Amino acid sequence: MSIDLVVVGLGYVGLPLAQAACGAGLSVRGYDLHAGLVAGLNSGVSHVDDLSDDDIAVMLAAGFQATTDDAVLAQAETIVICVPTPLSPEGGPDLGAVLGATRAIAKHLHRGQLIILESTTYPGTTDEDVRPILEAGGLLAGGDFSLAFSPERIDPGNPVYGMVNTPKVVGGHTPACTDRAAAFYGRFVKTVVRARGTREAEMAKLIENTYRHINIALVNEMAQFCKPLGIDVWDAISAAASKPFGFQAFFPGPGVGGHCIPIDPNYLSHRVKTLLGQPFRFVELAQEINAGMPAYVKRRVQDLLNEQGKSLKGARVLLLGVTYKPDIADQRESPVRPLARQLLASGAHVIFHDPYVQHWNIDNEHGRPAATDRVLERELEPVSAAASADIVVLLMAHRGYDLDAIAKASKQVLDTRGKLQAANVERL
Repeated sequence: MSIDLVVVGLGYVGLPLAQAACGAGLSVRGYDLHAGLVAGLNSGVSHVDDLSDDDIAVMLAAGFQATTDDAVLAQAETIVICVPTPLSPEGGPDLGAVLGATRAIAKHLHRGQLIILESTTYPGTTDEDVRPILEAGGLLAGGDFSLAFSPERIDPGNPVYGMVNTPKVVGGHTPACTDRAAAFYGRFVKTVVRARGTREAEMAKLIENTYRHINIALVNEMAQFCKPLGIDVWDAISAAASKPFGFQAFFPGPGVGGHCIPIDPNYLSHRVKTLLGQPFRFVELAQEINAGMPAYVKRRVQDLLNEQGKSLKGARVLLLGVTYKPDIADQRESPVRPLARQLLASGAHVIFHDPYVQHWNIDNEHGRPAATDRVLERELEPVSAAASADIVVLLMAHRGYDLDAIAKASKQVLDTRGKLQAANVERL
């Protein structure tokens, strides 16, 4: 039996892809190594913010199934790789999951298949790392099978843009590979953009996120010197944004989170340094500034407590919102985690509230907690928690928060998101 699509990796990228393809009438299967995740999906339980259990039920009714058996890859007309690409301990790209998925596909590769990599990585991965593994059995890309790269553009929690209405960039190993991949995505994506090749498509993703990384670092540095200069950086940005051309507003915050901004630009920086022997100075400076924001926020907390005649040591500090984006549960690379560690190291009593997080592991966001990890239990109610705290730090302004009530109940608030104005509120 032939299957239209097998999605390898059923996380925040792969599952929405599978859903969109199911909705367009394609026969879809999912392959993932995580047995618990697979069992959950097959029983109708979603683990992704953007998809509900009802969405999974619709997919199952359309014939979707998830499996841990790589034999399903042999039945696929198209295989899309959507596995994680984290940074290694040395700071370079960790392609372990991509190469593992590629080896599994190579075992079952046959003529006529279309293989697409969506996992974010450095330019050259598709051609230099993925293709040789697939061709090791004798079949050749561009002749016996088609190979392409298409960067994922999933924005978790975005109510406007999803898989179907976000333009899809595609670059193939050959022009014919590009055409075939474009035709595949065209079955359920409204707009497909053809890149010259795989390297250009890989680079497009890194350009998008490096642009954001650098501009966020710019306003984060501005926020740090605007404070001693007596300038409200939020008001200044709002005024600048009134210009109808030539400007896009970026806003400061406690740091950057998620996979895209703090991780992806480092792929390009690593590639430039490895192949060309030179630094990518903009990225390295942006990384330094953004990674330093939790320490800056901690200093601001300490200064505000000092103004009240209180010490950070022993102070009760409420961290409000610990996810990396509003209105989702995703905590990947959240800058609140290093902030909490620094506050604890200074002797503060740290408490937290987030409507999307029940238990918060301060030391480890990946895998099962170790025995030494510090795991905090969520405060039950944000307003009462604010009233009991010496200082409240607003880090993520979830829609469910009554921010005015929280500010009114608080002794002191440090607002890192520019949402509040009151006598007891200091903005970043």
